Amino acid sequence: MRHLLQLDTWATPDIENVFELAREYAAGGGPRFDGAAALFFPASSLRTRVTFERGLAVMGLQPILFPPETLDKSEALTDVASYLAQWCDIAVVRHDDLATLTGLAAADALPVVNAMTSVNHPCEVLSDLFAISELGRDITALRYVFVGADGNIGRGWAEAARALDLDLVQSCPPEIAIPGVELQPDLDKAMAGADVILTDPPGRHDEVLAAYRITAAHLALAADGHLLNPCPPFVRDREVAADVIDTPGAWVGHEFKRALLPVQQAIAAICIGTP
Repeated sequence: MRHLLQLDTWATPDIENVFELAREYAAGGGPRFDGAAALFFPASSLRTRVTFERGLAVMGLQPILFPPETLDKSEALTDVASYLAQWCDIAVVRHDDLATLTGLAAADALPVVNAMTSVNHPCEVLSDLFAISELGRDITALRYVFVGADGNIGRGWAEAARALDLDLVQSCPPEIAIPGVELQPDLDKAMAGADVILTDPPGRHDEVLAAYRITAAHLALAADGHLLNPCPPFVRDREVAADVIDTPGAWVGHEFKRALLPVQQAIAAICIGTP
């Protein structure tokens, strides 16, 4: 049994194991279970919830759904986890506060998987890396440029960069940069030679990030064969110009997120252990 709370607590061989098992699940194989999974998701969740619910059900784990505020009560989280472990094989939690997930995991009663917090999003990032690798690219030999503010997606990629020694650069105004990540405030300079371009919804930084909207002119500066991967939910003419999104082949496309399902199945199987 193990937990996935932060990506940089998993080593390169762990991530390679996820990818190997994800390929098995994508091909219709992979370990099967006979159990249940406690899922904590808000009503607004779409992609992560659908792929966890469907993926866990296919692998023999009945999804039992709760809103995340179920965990916001006075009962000790270690007690909550210990009770859940009597009936469930794993807890998959989307909650703003990473400390809530850490509190559940502290009981070591059942595996806890981070389905998103306000400070990271390990399953999303692992899924993207797997999708890139399935295109035949060496994920450790690419230059990743994250265009956006300090937030859960950027910090998630920073965790991946530490885990896998990736070349990651952030482009944004210095006052909203991620601590410890290489910063290039000039978007044109950041885009020069970029292999993978990443974005995140601007949130409250909409106004200051308007100048960082990615256009066709910016993509012309990137490396040949570059991948534009805006994190959903994106909005045309906000993070990326509409004509870029609507040009066939200009971005990775909706099908890029197919990887979420087998990758999350693989994460769950590894965290639970071999049935």
